[in-house]
Amino acid sequence: MNELLTMLKELTECSGVPGHEVEVRQVIRKHVAPYTEITQDRLGSIICMKKGVSEEPRIMLAGHMDEIGFMVTHITKEGYLKFQQLGGWWDQVLMSQRVIVKTRKGDVLGVIGSKPPHLMDAEERRKMVKKEDMYIDVGASSREEVQQFGVRPGDPVVPASDFSVMTNPKYLLAKAWDDRVGCALFIETIKRLGQDHPNTVYGVGTVQEEVGLRGAATSSYVVQPHVSFALEVSIANDTPGVAEHEGQIKLGGGPAILVYDASLVPNARLRDLVIDTAQEEGISVQFGSMSAGGTDAGRIQLTSAGVPSLVIGVPTRYIHSHQGIVQLDDFENTVRLMVATIKKLDSKTVEWLVE
Repeated sequence: MNELLTMLKELTECSGVPGHEVEVRQVIRKHVAPYTEITQDRLGSIICMKKGVSEEPRIMLAGHMDEIGFMVTHITKEGYLKFQQLGGWWDQVLMSQRVIVKTRKGDVLGVIGSKPPHLMDAEERRKMVKKEDMYIDVGASSREEVQQFGVRPGDPVVPASDFSVMTNPKYLLAKAWDDRVGCALFIETIKRLGQDHPNTVYGVGTVQEEVGLRGAATSSYVVQPHVSFALEVSIANDTPGVAEHEGQIKLGGGPAILVYDASLVPNARLRDLVIDTAQEEGISVQFGSMSAGGTDAGRIQLTSAGVPSLVIGVPTRYIHSHQGIVQLDDFENTVRLMVATIKKLDSKTVEWLVE
């Protein structure tokens, strides 16, 4: 496995639900330490400064470290765990999935269960089981046994999922692409930038994006960026059942530029600069929009007097589930696009963005 795939494997297989991003931060630190000066805000976001030929403008590349997961809220007397979701889960993708409870004594394997369909009447079977009616079975017979395992209310729970290269080796299957792919993007961009970029770049692994864009607020306060990019997944629409008007983003189609979401109307000149740069570099781009939801860019743009911001994503299938798929060419072309764009962002160009 080459260096890039090894990094992607390490990032996706480590655990990091909101508020518990320590393992992810350690992986990022390992890969950027030779290229950056590393600090950390007091909420836990890692800030990796890459010097160029000028201290300003400051360019912030944000990828959030947290993945969606769960938290233990209650242990029943029979030894089952009730849980609270951390981030948005669709109830239908949860049943019979393996999870890992991260305890002070180590990892505890479990599976999400509910009332067996064989015991339901016809009306019950027609309904989707709600998360509130599910539980985690860790193979125990009592509350006391679960407590002996080290499980406590408040312990984080993550999907159990391995990184895999698929039969077509350009397709990669793993959990937590949202948003470990964004973390990988800023790491790889920093590695490939060299020393001649006319600015200072900050690769930031933010915390708690999935529960309110919290790390974006604290880390951007520290960085005080002049321009920001949220590096993200972008929802792939190239699966059965999706109409053309509902979206046209596909794996292998190139980086996706988000033209709108509920938290951000991007800076139009920054958007156009990225599109023009892609054309000059021979990189195909795609366009997406979301009527609901937002990204770290929505919070970063409000820092100080305002920050021109844009979201660029790697097309990803099946986000917010136990498994997702990305395509390597999309990742590579997103890195190429970011490197080329950053090299254009000198002080004059950044001032032009807000004239």
